[in-house]
Amino acid sequence: MYSKRKLSKTGARGENLIEELPKAKKSRASGKKISVPQDGVIELSSVFGQLLKSAGIILKAGERQNEIAVDGAIFQKKLHQALRKHPSYPQVVEEFITGLESHIENRDQFRNCLLPCVPVQNQEASNAVHSYCESLIKLLLGIEILQSTVIKLLFEKVPEFFDESVGSDGLNLPRLIVNQLKWLDRIVNSKELLSTIMQMICVSPLSIQHDIITSLPEILEDAQHSEVARELSSLLKEKTELTVPILDALSSLNLDLGLLSEVRQSIMVTVAAVQVEDLPVVVKFILRSIKETNAVEVISDLRKKLDLDSFVSLPQIQASQSKLRNQPQASLPASQVNVNQDCIKLLFEVIKSAIKFQKTILEGWIKAIENVYSASDHKVLDLIVLFLIYATNSKIKKQIERMLRNKIRSGCLREQLLRSAFRYHPLVMRDLFPAILSLAEVFVHSADSCIVSFGSYMYKQAFTAFDVYCQQEIVGALVTHACGGNSEEVDVALDMLTDLVSLHTSSVVPYGVFLKSILDYMDNLSPQQIRKLFHILSVLAFSQGHRSSHIQDDIHMVIRKQLSSTIPKYRRIGIIGALTMVGSMAAKRSKENGQILEQAQLSKEQCRQITSLLELVYSSCGQIPQALALYYDELANLIQKGNMDLQILDWIGSSVVKDFEEDFVTDLVPIEDSAFLFPVKALYCLEDEESEATIAINLLPLVSQSYLNKHENEVTAKSKEKRIVSPVCLSPFFRLLRLCISELNSGNLEDIDALLVCPLYLTNLEVGGKLDSLSKEEREFLCTLLFHALNWFHEVVNAFCRQNDAEIKGRVLARLQNITELQSLLEKVLAASPGYTPPLANFDSETVEGMPINNTVGTTKKKNKGKKALKSDSKTSSTDNSQMEEDTESNLPESEASQLEKDSPGKESRTSLIPLQSYSAYFRELDLEVFNILHCGLLTKSILDTEMHTKTREIVQIGPAELLFLLEDLCRKLEHVLIPAPAKRAPFLKGKGKRNAGFSHLCQRTSQEVIERVVEFLKPLCNHMENMHNFFQALMAENHGVVDGPGVNIQEHQFMSSCYQHLLQIFRLLFAWSGFSQHENHSLLKSGLHVLTDRLKPGEKEFSLEDLLSHSFQYLLNFQHSVPNIYCALSLTQLLLVIAEKSVINLKHKEIGSITKYFLCQSWMQPNGTRQKGTQFNDALHTLFCIYMEHTDNVLKAIEDISSIGIPELINSSKDGYSSTYPTLTRQTFPIFFRVMMTQLESSIKSISPGTASSDTREVQLEKLLQWNMAVRDFHILVNLVKVFDSRPVLSVCLKYGRLFVETFLKHGMPLLDYSFKKHREDVQSLLKTFQLSTRQLHHMCGHSKIHQDTGLTSHVPFLKKSLELFVYRVKAMLALNHCQEAFWVGVLKNRDLQGDEILSQASEASLTEDEEVSMITGEDPTEQEQDEEEESENNGRTDLKDSDEDSSD
Repeated sequence: MYSKRKLSKTGARGENLIEELPKAKKSRASGKKISVPQDGVIELSSVFGQLLKSAGIILKAGERQNEIAVDGAIFQKKLHQALRKHPSYPQVVEEFITGLESHIENRDQFRNCLLPCVPVQNQEASNAVHSYCESLIKLLLGIEILQSTVIKLLFEKVPEFFDESVGSDGLNLPRLIVNQLKWLDRIVNSKELLSTIMQMICVSPLSIQHDIITSLPEILEDAQHSEVARELSSLLKEKTELTVPILDALSSLNLDLGLLSEVRQSIMVTVAAVQVEDLPVVVKFILRSIKETNAVEVISDLRKKLDLDSFVSLPQIQASQSKLRNQPQASLPASQVNVNQDCIKLLFEVIKSAIKFQKTILEGWIKAIENVYSASDHKVLDLIVLFLIYATNSKIKKQIERMLRNKIRSGCLREQLLRSAFRYHPLVMRDLFPAILSLAEVFVHSADSCIVSFGSYMYKQAFTAFDVYCQQEIVGALVTHACGGNSEEVDVALDMLTDLVSLHTSSVVPYGVFLKSILDYMDNLSPQQIRKLFHILSVLAFSQGHRSSHIQDDIHMVIRKQLSSTIPKYRRIGIIGALTMVGSMAAKRSKENGQILEQAQLSKEQCRQITSLLELVYSSCGQIPQALALYYDELANLIQKGNMDLQILDWIGSSVVKDFEEDFVTDLVPIEDSAFLFPVKALYCLEDEESEATIAINLLPLVSQSYLNKHENEVTAKSKEKRIVSPVCLSPFFRLLRLCISELNSGNLEDIDALLVCPLYLTNLEVGGKLDSLSKEEREFLCTLLFHALNWFHEVVNAFCRQNDAEIKGRVLARLQNITELQSLLEKVLAASPGYTPPLANFDSETVEGMPINNTVGTTKKKNKGKKALKSDSKTSSTDNSQMEEDTESNLPESEASQLEKDSPGKESRTSLIPLQSYSAYFRELDLEVFNILHCGLLTKSILDTEMHTKTREIVQIGPAELLFLLEDLCRKLEHVLIPAPAKRAPFLKGKGKRNAGFSHLCQRTSQEVIERVVEFLKPLCNHMENMHNFFQALMAENHGVVDGPGVNIQEHQFMSSCYQHLLQIFRLLFAWSGFSQHENHSLLKSGLHVLTDRLKPGEKEFSLEDLLSHSFQYLLNFQHSVPNIYCALSLTQLLLVIAEKSVINLKHKEIGSITKYFLCQSWMQPNGTRQKGTQFNDALHTLFCIYMEHTDNVLKAIEDISSIGIPELINSSKDGYSSTYPTLTRQTFPIFFRVMMTQLESSIKSISPGTASSDTREVQLEKLLQWNMAVRDFHILVNLVKVFDSRPVLSVCLKYGRLFVETFLKHGMPLLDYSFKKHREDVQSLLKTFQLSTRQLHHMCGHSKIHQDTGLTSHVPFLKKSLELFVYRVKAMLALNHCQEAFWVGVLKNRDLQGDEILSQASEASLTEDEEVSMITGEDPTEQEQDEEEESENNGRTDLKDSDEDSSD
């Protein structure tokens, strides 16, 4: 109402001013002309002129400024006295004002009155005057008797300049008029002045309004700030075009909190509609108005309303509309973009200034962004503000890094947001470049793959968006990562450089000299990293239009130097580098500047250069089998990419076919075997009986020759010029041969299909019990022969697995069967050959990599034992991985493997088998395409019996052993690629490249490519898993619900259960891939889940992600009733957890708890009828029980059920008995159950908030008391179980978690008892009684630990006793608070053992009794008595709540 009244007056006044405007002009027109002397001095005979002259002012005309002869204060004093002492005072004041009005009718004279006076030229007078003097008008305003009339006169002059604010002299007279009112020493009538100013604002043009409003804080007194703020706030709602000046004025006013909040709220409503030019001022005012109490609320509201995208997209929309209307695009959109960018940059400068100098705003921004939990709610603004904070506040850099990591990890900050920030706000991001570079470096150092990906994306976007200087800094930073980081960091840096070279070739070429410096650090690079480095340099050296001769020369020099080295490591680098360079030189297509370019046909000179380089490499390693094998492998990798020029491919193919046939293929004829260690025999021929094979692989003679050459070095020396033929090169050479043939013949391998079926020259492999009769040399020779045969079959399967012919598929499956047979034989021979080192099969790594420490059974068991100790305390230890690493029988659990050994025919030889997993680096790598074989159906002995071989070829089905072989290999591959490297990081001082041994081809694919291939295999994997389910369901049906029936084939059962477990592990590894959290991989996740969903709901195509997750979960849940052992049960549970965690809704908590309880209540039996047990069983049980406790509805109820039902059943059972309700609970597994229950009990009570008497209702208090009552009861039961199960692990757990429980009770439980005591006295008393019994038992455990002098147990005693003593005093304080001090009584608690028997001290029993009596009577100092519990009584009854103990040994 107030503001409306004032505005109505303003309107009226405005009309009056407008009416007076013609009069003013008329008066000005009729003014009398005054003669002006040549010196410009105006001589006035009026009172105005005489008084000014006598006071010291000389009026000037034209361009000359008025002169003053005295100081301004003296002038004001003289004029004031002259007016007051004038005979005609006060009429003389009106005459003076009339003279002034007449004088300023002339524009030039008015301007001179508004401009500062200058000192007179007279020497004497100029010394008395300051160098700067105020204007005549400003001096007159300082005289109180003139001020009001002069102000009125000035405002009446303002309308004359509405149409012509700026004159020919360039001066803005309205602005000069307003400036006269600033910083007056005193305002005579401030209310009238404010009223006049507000009236003038209403009628003035926009520019004059702007000047008046921004000057208000300098014009008005502090007492008027609130009033003018309300006027301006009302004006802001009516005229949004005045937003900037009004907010600028309000920012300088002293406002009370209420008014400030009111103004801020009115402005906040308009933020979304404010023009981008006004936005910085608006935000600046809002931030300045924030107080500590409302910072988070205001900033949260501000960030919601600030929509930067709209300012960026508006010009684009305008441009697109012009295009649609066929109008020529005007320059407005482009200029608008520039204006918007500048304004947004100013906006962030405002925010930067605020967070830099105001701690409240800094903390408010951080908290406001932290409170946003959805990816869709996050804005580019959030990301840039976090970068601003990181750049301006060094003290909280770590906090911002942690916050960004959490946001990235949770998927809130996505790469799309980062891309938008660089694309739409390049000016702002450019200013933040140092912070962006620093953050990217930190993120790339991270152990989390999604954070590393975000950091690398920051590098790429910055390189794309910024100038040359920034690009140079980015390349330098990436080179630093590549030269000095750990292996994972080097990989990321080289991958980023590879992307930059492909997408921005022209931009990277100038920095080639930086990239060449990485060549100096190749000693620290893995083979795959060396490939990436030479690929980067080769692209720069041979890119079209940028052929850098200096880079080419440097690469050639490095390669020649490395090839000529006698050190194998450097020779390997030379081979890899040379062939990577050949790949770039001979490429049919190249990717440059983001485009795929078709290369012109190679000239003769180019072909000559390439072939000469290949010949150089070949000649440098022709005498070294391992180097030659690496050459074959690297050349094969190049050909496999399908990007090699046909001329070079023909040149390679012509020599490969001829050399391979000469070196390794021989006619199938009888061989004189007297020269060899073993008689030669052709084995594993797949030809039909009616037609005889004509060729064979000459393996055994070559191995014999290799052994001969190894022992007789002079033979090698004599044949320097002749190419060495080594069995080591057999598999790599065949890989090169089949890839050449495949590339030249469009995938057709008919030319070499005879190699699939031809036999190998081996020896009679039915060694059986003859191993002991063989010499060490003969056993090692046999091992080497078997390794080469297996690697040959691996490459044969790699070669022909892609063929679609049914006959070839059958033969490939036969080769798989040969592999499994040879592996079984190799396990036996290895066990009889301790210290044997196999021949290399992967040649791009160190010789010692992947070599097992020892291959004796004793050391294997010892190793397993050590791992058990390491895993015992790990709550989340993964037992599914332990099986693949520690099993003693083809990935079978230890107890089952031992049973398989007992039941197998060759019992004596089976008892010592070597697991081949530790030799994986010595086998040739299977390609991912091999797993197409999984599409074949499953074949079991029970189905085909003796006709298995014939039907395998006809039906083309895979056997259990072959299926297990493939699943194990796929599982290892997924573990290697998908599990983050830090989780598998090698221990200190271990071989750095060992992790990649045996995965060379796999490492050349990205994890996303691997996932895409595995998703293609999901359908056959589901088929196989359903086959497993059906097999075990049928088995249980035949044996009346048990798996240990008399007719069970144990070996078949073991194979099927291992296949089942590996299938579940593959599913878990696949869906647990961290890359699925990235938005671009969501479609891949959905396609994988759709395969599972299609098994339940076939035919339906459209599902949301949540529906797919729900249906997939339900599909997998159906397998729970067929799992044959606890390892499969754990794998299935972990798979369900992975699926459930990907759901935003996550409604599967109850189902997880239900299935884990079902597994805990299962009686896990082996096929031979014995119970499953052992270290791995215990680890699996521990993890399964932890998952159950974490997902059960009520932890306290679950603990009570097990401790009050399951454990009593166990106690009442026989020595080897178990609980009937929980069959997994035995005397051997009790420590596992006990530890998990104590841990979960302690963590669950932390969730019971203490609350306060005022905040909690009576019902809430009672509910909390009931929870504590149940927790204390559970604790009492568990603690007293130590009397029955008194093993050291149980005691240690009880002492440790008993103390933690007591401490949590003091922190969370006692405050509740404080204010619940009066209302629920009986409940509190009952709770303390029960707790007293538990603390007394804990005291007995302390005494037991001291008697047995077990340092592992006694280390817990001091901290536990301290907590018990604190409990005593805390209960005493509670009673005092409730005025019941008389209920507290201290007694003596004797030292007793676990069974309650008294422990005698060193003194005599009589003496001890006497001391006790004295203690009770005199009440000794508490420092000499350890007080553990307390007494509480009501009225006449006394409850033994407090005891104290006396221990002379303390």
